[in-house]
Amino acid sequence: MTGIRLTAPAPGWSIDADVVVVGSGVAGLTTALRCAAAGLATVVVTKARLDDGSTRWAQGGIAAALGEGDTPQQHLDDTLVAGVGLCDEAAVRTLVTEGPGAVRRLIGTGAHFDTTADGGIALTREGGHHRSRIAHAGGDATGAEISRTLVEAVREAALHTIENALVLDLLTDADGRAAGVTLHVMGEGRHDGVGAVRAPAVVLATGGMGQVFSATTNPAVSTGDGVALALRAGAEVSDLEFVQFHPTVLFLGAGSEGQQPLVSEAVRGEGAHLVDASGTRFMVGQHELAELAPRDIVAKAITRRMELNGTDHMYLDARHFGAEMWEQRFPTILAACRAHGIDPVTEPVPVAPAAHYASGGIRTDLRGRTTVPGLYACGEVACTGVHGANRLASNSLLEGLVFAERIAADIVEDRPAAGAATADPLPTPLPLLDPEARGTIQRIMTRGAGVLRSAESLAAAADELEALHRSAAETAEAADPEAVVPGVEAWEVTNLLLVSRVLVAAARTREETRGCHWREDRPERDDENWRRHLVVRLTPERQLVLRRTETSAFGPVAPEQAPDCAAAPLNHPADVTEEP
Repeated sequence: MTGIRLTAPAPGWSIDADVVVVGSGVAGLTTALRCAAAGLATVVVTKARLDDGSTRWAQGGIAAALGEGDTPQQHLDDTLVAGVGLCDEAAVRTLVTEGPGAVRRLIGTGAHFDTTADGGIALTREGGHHRSRIAHAGGDATGAEISRTLVEAVREAALHTIENALVLDLLTDADGRAAGVTLHVMGEGRHDGVGAVRAPAVVLATGGMGQVFSATTNPAVSTGDGVALALRAGAEVSDLEFVQFHPTVLFLGAGSEGQQPLVSEAVRGEGAHLVDASGTRFMVGQHELAELAPRDIVAKAITRRMELNGTDHMYLDARHFGAEMWEQRFPTILAACRAHGIDPVTEPVPVAPAAHYASGGIRTDLRGRTTVPGLYACGEVACTGVHGANRLASNSLLEGLVFAERIAADIVEDRPAAGAATADPLPTPLPLLDPEARGTIQRIMTRGAGVLRSAESLAAAADELEALHRSAAETAEAADPEAVVPGVEAWEVTNLLLVSRVLVAAARTREETRGCHWREDRPERDDENWRRHLVVRLTPERQLVLRRTETSAFGPVAPEQAPDCAAAPLNHPADVTEEP
């Protein structure tokens, strides 16, 4: 444990449970339902309403080898190719072999997927897949259907839920094992203000961190809270440099910020073409799958074409679909486009890449266990090794399902006894940022660590982020009466700063181009030196400790089994060097 905590009031209330699950997407609710079904007292904590997480925004679908002629091995092969040499093959094999059964169990819970004329599950293709294996619902509303199914199941099971609650920090017992979380409830429900849920098993399923960038497909709640909490708790995180930028996000104009409408990869899967302003298809010849190449390749091709043409967007042309197909297959996307004055039936859709998915996160094993005993992570907040350097389309919902079931099984098997949470003898409060810094961080990250990166851009980003941190620390140390008052917006932006600084430090260290990490100054992939993971943790002295794994496999979640090979103060990421 680091002893580092967010500056916050002491908990004014507490409740006890066997398991506390933080997050209400596919990963969190699946875990909670499985634990509750086994008789464990389970509490679900979520930042907004139960159905407000990232899951409901997922358009394309869920990938699994469900079709005739498809096999888990073929799904594994496509996943490994997309991950550009950094997937943990054991984790991928777990995903693809257990995936079909997990999807069928989801259907058994009540999820309704689109079907063919003969009643089978309708399957489509997306980028990187050589088979049609994407199950979808409501045309392009798969996430919404999965969210509906799981939320209804949670309510039917009468699980204890705490909505509108921001998780703050991990509680631990005298042995350093997880003992619950502190959280702040935003003035609604049965609890208010800062409190605690005390439980010997803590599952983080808090989603992504897309809000570190100016333009993202992620909802406003995706501020990296789970990764930041894990870092402060001393857990290892990995692969944070691999942020997937979705190639086709609806372009709303230069300078547009916040959550942007996604134009699902499934649109290309059904035959839409990427074109420039002259109508020229530019993906043909770039990759054997053309528009259905893995996302990093498509995003890079779009970015290169924009630079070549001196424009800030390209186009997705699906006019040949016709009105009926648009209305039946992609009603959500059609409505979003028309709401912004664009009619895909009669004109190409302007698109540009935007931050979409964090392939990295809190490092786990195949049972979702982190390097902190009793702390689990699942879904986008976790790094299981499945995605490698670039997530294969529609593997995310499947990963949430499969590893949620595994986490629940591990907790049920272990049934840890509750230990008394202990207070840190000398807690180190993390200086809070002014909420106004949120936009500044997003612009720094977009400019310096976006789709295109270089040593120069990353160094500039690191310096600017450090200046924000230093200013906050100086204000806090001086007991300035103008110091930031603890609150949701201040906690969120402080989390954003922490994960941004670690992301930039990792991106500066990885001196190659691989997957969705694109270094202009290091354009080639370097398997000899970099077919490895970067694993990061914080020390109680607020130092960033970084090591490289020996292979692309993760190995056990026991940090003492691998020596640290780099250490530098977090506020000086430029000083991170690796031992030979």
